Amino acid sequence: MPLVPFEEIAHLFSEFEHTAFRLETRRGYASDRQGARFQAFMRGTDPQPEPDHPWNVNVREKTAAGARFSRVRIIDEPPTDAQQFLMATAAGNIAAGEDIRVLPRGEAVRLALPGYDFWLFDSQAMVRMHIDDTDTTVGVELVEDQAQVLAACRARDAAWPLAVPTAEAWAQVRSSV
Repeated sequence: MPLVPFEEIAHLFSEFEHTAFRLETRRGYASDRQGARFQAFMRGTDPQPEPDHPWNVNVREKTAAGARFSRVRIIDEPPTDAQQFLMATAAGNIAAGEDIRVLPRGEAVRLALPGYDFWLFDSQAMVRMHIDDTDTTVGVELVEDQAQVLAACRARDAAWPLAVPTAEAWAQVRSSV
């Protein structure tokens, strides 16, 4: 399947019926590092929630209708600056209705989780993120092959019960710095 721009699959976030799950495997994302919120975070300013951000509006609408957004972020020990930023900003996503958890990288390796990011929609379709060495998303691939989708479901099911809520992990990280 050819790579397409992320915008070509964006409709899936409003069209899925039951579940949208994300596995995040990177040590950071270029889009975060380039943003003003990340720069302010690096100067010691806590990121403020953005309840009117289109992402959070969609999450609220979908969860109010009974759908579920969840994700597992793999983090290093200690977490990178970019991973700390993601934990710090998670509160806004969680307030909108997402369930975001973290899993230590060593545990992800032990579980043999995929080494790539993906979204899984209704356990029927997977969007594999293609990210280059600079942590920039260069395109996405819509995967409907049932063997690959099943592998993503298994990865989700292995990671989820071992991952801890982001707020718990973030509190531990903050108390150690």
